[in-house]
Amino acid sequence: MNKKTVRDIDVQGKKVLVRVDFNVPLSSKDPKDTITVTDDTRIQAALPTLNYLLDHGAALILCSHLGRPSTAADTQYSMAPVAAHLEKVLGRPVQMADDVVGPNVTAAAANLQPGDVLVLENTRFNPGEKKNDPELSAQLAALADVYVDDAFGSAHRAHSSTEGVAQAIRAKGGAAVAGFLMEKELSALGTAVSNPPHPYVAIMGGAKISDKIKLIENLLNTADKILIGGGMANTFVRAQGHETGTSLVEEDALAEAKRLLGMAGDRLVLPVDFVVADKFDANADAETVDADSIPSDKMALDIGPKSLDAFKQALQGAKMVVWNGPMGVFEFPRFAKATNQLAELLAEQVESGTEVIIGGGDSAAAVTKAGLADKMSHISTGGGASLELLEGKTLPGIAALDEK
Repeated sequence: MNKKTVRDIDVQGKKVLVRVDFNVPLSSKDPKDTITVTDDTRIQAALPTLNYLLDHGAALILCSHLGRPSTAADTQYSMAPVAAHLEKVLGRPVQMADDVVGPNVTAAAANLQPGDVLVLENTRFNPGEKKNDPELSAQLAALADVYVDDAFGSAHRAHSSTEGVAQAIRAKGGAAVAGFLMEKELSALGTAVSNPPHPYVAIMGGAKISDKIKLIENLLNTADKILIGGGMANTFVRAQGHETGTSLVEEDALAEAKRLLGMAGDRLVLPVDFVVADKFDANADAETVDADSIPSDKMALDIGPKSLDAFKQALQGAKMVVWNGPMGVFEFPRFAKATNQLAELLAEQVESGTEVIIGGGDSAAAVTKAGLADKMSHISTGGGASLELLEGKTLPGIAALDEK
């Protein structure tokens, strides 16, 4: 994954189309409200690339999707509030286009001077975006001289603004390169995929094993240990023949769980105890029981202290750790203890020299909620993209970029 970056090209006096990930939380989904950005983490993450391009004499045309609009009539998903917020953060004027492509957008792009910034409307307002429509890709490519992809969170999707436009820019002689955020993601996750230092430990959590079967299989080729927590652990425990009460179990995945247990041997480390409750509720009465003693009327909502000790043991001396998925229902404080304690443990290991990569999604949210985000080596901005990369898949948005 040795891709060219913005450092490898000359952007002086050029118009640069930058695919950013500005899919940010908004204050309301009612188009009648005054809508604002409530969390600008993703905007802040793009600033190093945007400022570098502006400092080197480029004019910027930014594109991103936002939410899941059905049509352009879903104006609550307009990029306008994002453009307004970006203007404050960048400290320079930001223009807002009235569409993704079209005569007005073409005119606005043509008039850009070095240092100018234009934000296109939500790419998903155009029905061609998700279809990777060649015509839309060509229209986007016509706006700029160069394409920069800094949206790792969308790199697993072959859409017009992520894959098609890169090919279209290249077809007309322009460069298609990675931004700094994309470069950072590829460097951290690429090492985990292709050449991890050992001992290498993967921690898998979250609700479903079915989403992560291929991931676990691929990790068995590279990781020394795989620690399993969260709801997916219940399916493994059932596959071992134990009672799991009313816990979330994927009946359809039991055969796969048995197969993985057979493949992995002692490299798959399962919880030995759970925090259980009689209902899925933040205030439910909780007790800790051994993994083979879950009462028939209780459900597992977190892993227990003995499991955490076993995980701590397995993590001793690890040179690299990749963590994807919480250990329990971390949204409920009563069932977030193991997730928070694991985050604290990993933060300590970073201080001791371990490379700890958080694989986006709920794990990133859990680490941020625990106040430990700045203690980790790398937190991925793309949940789905990081999972697919760790599975060993080729991501179309990355494959489309120029090789060094």
